[in-house]
Amino acid sequence: MSLVISNAKVKMAKAYLSFVDYRKKETEMYKSHLLSLSACTINLNLPFLVSQSQTLSLHHKRNLPSLVAVSANSDNIAGENDGGMSEEKTKGSGTTARGRRLLKVREEKRKRDYERLHDYPSWAKVLETACKDDEELRAVLGDSIGNPELMRKKVEERVRKKGKDFQKQKTGSVLSFKVSFRDFNPVDSFIWFELYGSPSDRDVDLIGSVIQAWYVMGRLGAFNTSNLQLANSSMEYNPLYDAEKGFKVMPSSFHDISDVQFQDNWGRVWVDLGTSDIFALDVLLNSLTVMSSEYLGIQQVIFGGKRMGDWEEGMTNPDFGYKYFKI
Repeated sequence: MSLVISNAKVKMAKAYLSFVDYRKKETEMYKSHLLSLSACTINLNLPFLVSQSQTLSLHHKRNLPSLVAVSANSDNIAGENDGGMSEEKTKGSGTTARGRRLLKVREEKRKRDYERLHDYPSWAKVLETACKDDEELRAVLGDSIGNPELMRKKVEERVRKKGKDFQKQKTGSVLSFKVSFRDFNPVDSFIWFELYGSPSDRDVDLIGSVIQAWYVMGRLGAFNTSNLQLANSSMEYNPLYDAEKGFKVMPSSFHDISDVQFQDNWGRVWVDLGTSDIFALDVLLNSLTVMSSEYLGIQQVIFGGKRMGDWEEGMTNPDFGYKYFKI
């Protein structure tokens, strides 16, 4: 009986040792599966791995192989889903943040260039075109060409300076004309006028009337420096004028003058000042200065000379730009 009991104890001890060995092997296999699972999921989200590890620890170890396979499949599915979402986000954005900023800057520049080209004020385009052939207009606008706002200010300033006279059909020049002499003979010479463009009939009448008035005054002896009693007198007190002295001085008279002729932008008049003093030329230049500034711009005045510009002697055809004013 005792022998039977001892044999049973031996069998139980062997069974227990076998069970312990099985548990050790099972534990080692469990650890190896965990290590392989960690290596496979190192690039996946950590919370998902932790949750799967916690799930594995809750189940019985004998079900480990099937659970590990399920978790691995789940990890692969999650990784594929996450990768798909990342790929969709990348495709949706199209570019990086820096690329989008550069694209926005280029778009704004293109828009500004388009607006400058297509929305440039029409009046500014007209002024820029006119400046190519108009020296006076270039002087008014100065360095404001290309800047509509500055061009507008320049024009407004010009209007303020001219006042109501700015609305006249023909305005004067902001530039002073040049004066030169070329072998001028007071009793037999031409006086030449170069205008900024071909004069209209009204311009011809204007400058012709000035020359005619100048001639009439000279004809009446106005340009006599021998009798300038009031020129140096003070007007603070009532000045005295000696009529007898004025009557006795030697008279001076403008002898002759031709009609005022024009060919395109050049005009001329022949004069014989007679006994008039050269002071007559100062009076003429003073009159022309105001006329050029306020009414009809003149580029230059030349005393003397036989031929100026493209002047063609004997050409009197109005179809070719010839005009005249009868004195």
